[in-house]
Amino acid sequence: MSDTDTRPAPAALRTATGREAGRWVAAHCREMPWLTAATVIGTVASAALQVLPVLLLGRVVDAVAGGESQSVLVTVGALMVAAALLGAAATAVSTYLTGRLGADLLARLREAAVRAVLAMPSARVEQVGRGDVLSRVGDDVAVISKGIRTAVPTVFSAGVLVAIATAGMFGLDWRLGLAGAGALPAYALALRWYLPRSAPLYRRQRVAQADRAQALISGLNGIDTVRAYRLEGAFRERVTRESWRVRDLGIEVFRFFGRFVGRENRAEFIGLTLIIVVGYALLEADAATLGEVAAAPLLFHRLFTPLGAIMFTFDEAQKSGASLTRLVGVLGEDAADRLVGDASVGAAAGPYPVTVRGLTFTYPGGEEPVLRDVDLTIPAGGSLALVGATGAGKTTLAALVAGIGTPQAGSVRVGRTDLAELDEAGARALVSILTQETHVFSGTLADDLRLAAPQATDAELLDALRTVGADRWADALPDGLDTPVGEGGERLDVTKVAQIALARLVLGRAPVVVLDESTAEAGSEGAAELERAVLAACAGRTTLFVAHRLTQAMAADRIAVLDAGRVVEEGTHAELVALGGRYARLWRAWREGGRAG
Repeated sequence: MSDTDTRPAPAALRTATGREAGRWVAAHCREMPWLTAATVIGTVASAALQVLPVLLLGRVVDAVAGGESQSVLVTVGALMVAAALLGAAATAVSTYLTGRLGADLLARLREAAVRAVLAMPSARVEQVGRGDVLSRVGDDVAVISKGIRTAVPTVFSAGVLVAIATAGMFGLDWRLGLAGAGALPAYALALRWYLPRSAPLYRRQRVAQADRAQALISGLNGIDTVRAYRLEGAFRERVTRESWRVRDLGIEVFRFFGRFVGRENRAEFIGLTLIIVVGYALLEADAATLGEVAAAPLLFHRLFTPLGAIMFTFDEAQKSGASLTRLVGVLGEDAADRLVGDASVGAAAGPYPVTVRGLTFTYPGGEEPVLRDVDLTIPAGGSLALVGATGAGKTTLAALVAGIGTPQAGSVRVGRTDLAELDEAGARALVSILTQETHVFSGTLADDLRLAAPQATDAELLDALRTVGADRWADALPDGLDTPVGEGGERLDVTKVAQIALARLVLGRAPVVVLDESTAEAGSEGAAELERAVLAACAGRTTLFVAHRLTQAMAADRIAVLDAGRVVEEGTHAELVALGGRYARLWRAWREGGRAG
């Protein structure tokens, strides 16, 4: 459904700046002070223990050169072994704590982003494109999750190790420290060249991936329309164009990163050369010991591993950073785009009749109306099925009845309330809509269900699952309601995903329900099961079906046939079959071919 607002429409949801994302992370780290402090202390201790054996090695060299007793060597050797073992343990603890902190931050961000998306008006979601929305709460979450497990702990611990090793070189001799620091300008220039160019490039890559997802989603969701209007070539061309764009950006990112690695290698060569030259000069002048001069290049060489780790994981870290700015950007959407009003209006009342009068709707930029002077009535607690050929206007009518969009003429009333007079919070309290595009969010099954009813008890969740026939497989889950589902959790087939969506519908308790081909993606066996679940979920509610299968239309109290945006027939199944008109032809074609349009 397109937004009918006349304001200029943003092409996508907002993307935060790096500084905004950093402030969000810092603010939430302050909410977990003990975990944050333990992570920092553990990382610093790990780095110090990794540098200590190199410093002790310099002491061994001086002891041998000075002819000291063997006991000194044994003592220093024991200290080196102890430092190595403790360093390994500290590294493991540091990695765990960093991952734990990152996972907690991601959980908070994901929850906030999902709630922000769910709070957006449906017209806003349609305006920016579902591909952008789904890529943020899906793909971007997955990218950050992978980065938290790999890149972020590596970059953080390696950065601390670089700082500790640099301090260790200055501790040996300030001149050796300065020699090693001579590589810093080369490193700084490499980073100065890389960072300003890489973040926008990675953001462009993520946007391109979202555009590709949108191209696929829009075409596949409207595949019948694509075929009816012979738009396969245009659809294929668009998907191909977006896919090549993603590929070209991937190649550009790879080449760009390779140039960065070359600049980093140049900085390492400069620093190592300076340390060797200065160390030789200090030895010649008897201004430093052999142990100090030997330890300095080893310390500098000790930087190669963390710097290499930073370089080779920085690519993933930058991707995580780009995804972080996109998720934090969702939280910063303008307040005017959020739902307002009292979401409880009408929720406690019984079923209402739905009355559609003189409804006419044209999409912005369209020349011909999609709906023309539509009149319909659904009695309180009754059901009506919409059938018709592809492009007849069924989905548009369903969306308008659900309060998504505003008609150019006519009205949709729920009881005595004109939906055009309500904000979307009020409309959602009166009408719930369920489409083919059901989605299971990453988290526990209970959390996924509570998106529709945050205060619902476990007993209410189980009762909703039982209503839609999902209690058998839900009870068989390893941890029941606490079992993770979605990304990284239990794999669910399309029938189970649809049952979760229907259970949310039960929990939402809106007196009017709109179902837009909600069982179309299931196979024949699953569809029969879901049709029973739909009837159970909608019991006692006023219901509008967009029927994909005529068996669903048969189950409705009445059926309306749409053609070119007009209601051309209306009646019960038996009446319309006896009439011998358009519905009767659809019925005969369905019985003969096993498929209804």
